[in-house]
Amino acid sequence: MPHVIGPECIACGACAGECPVGCISEADGKYTIKADDCVDCGTCAATCPMGAIKQA
Repeated sequence: MPHVIGPECIACGACAGECPVGCISEADGKYTIKADDCVDCGTCAATCPMGAIKQA
């Protein structure tokens, strides 16, 4: 299951910098995870200071 970024996200960008496959991007002040590219490693969830990233 890929991960998703919830509304708790404060757009700090920590997750994008840590994603080993680069599937997290920012647009219009919101970060999203491209589900087709997510390898479900959990690095983003572990990095998020707000706990905004969960498995879909």
